Amino acid sequence: MSIIITLDGFSSCGKSTLARQLANELNYVFIDSGAMYRAITLYFLRQHIDWNKPEQVRQALTEISLEFAYNPQTGQSDMLLNDEDVEALIRDMLVSEHVSEVSAIKEVREFAVAQQQKMGEKKSIVMDGRDIGTTVFPHAELKIFVVADPAIRVERRFRELYAKNPAITLEEVRANLEMRDYIDSNREFSPLRKADDAIVLDNSNLTRDEQLSLALGWAKERME
Repeated sequence: MSIIITLDGFSSCGKSTLARQLANELNYVFIDSGAMYRAITLYFLRQHIDWNKPEQVRQALTEISLEFAYNPQTGQSDMLLNDEDVEALIRDMLVSEHVSEVSAIKEVREFAVAQQQKMGEKKSIVMDGRDIGTTVFPHAELKIFVVADPAIRVERRFRELYAKNPAITLEEVRANLEMRDYIDSNREFSPLRKADDAIVLDNSNLTRDEQLSLALGWAKERME
């Protein structure tokens, strides 16, 4: 049986890594919802959109086309913004500093959620984000809420960013994650929270293989 698998949690807790692994193991489609919000944020920054002005936001959203394209070099799907591959650009620190603000906007979330729900019509997908199990797919067969110790999350994010920007500091990364956690949890529209029927996966002290084994077991139970 084909199912929908959702993974929610705070930034840098390993959701995307696990989601990609699960999708590969199950031959499912992986949808990185965070990449969609990052691409929208990149567009807003490029076009100098004032996202505190609803009319500018609504107009900008009519000019945005988002889709995923398979990259044979990486074996993963890249984010396309108006047919431009922006996968590398959306991981920039400037985008990271603003993505939580942009993704908290009601019109932005409605825009993204509608596209995400359309992608899930045929099931056989794994999607990660902040509100996938609560808002996008509240009836998903398997919902996983991923958590990790805050200090471990900061270290993971620092290593990821340091490889691209050696000037980045641990303090900058910690401040960015704390800000994003607060915004994600306290936004008015569709805040980050654990779905009542989600399984908590604490990967603070788990290897990637160990957390994959756990999640695969849960998925196969639901598929049977």
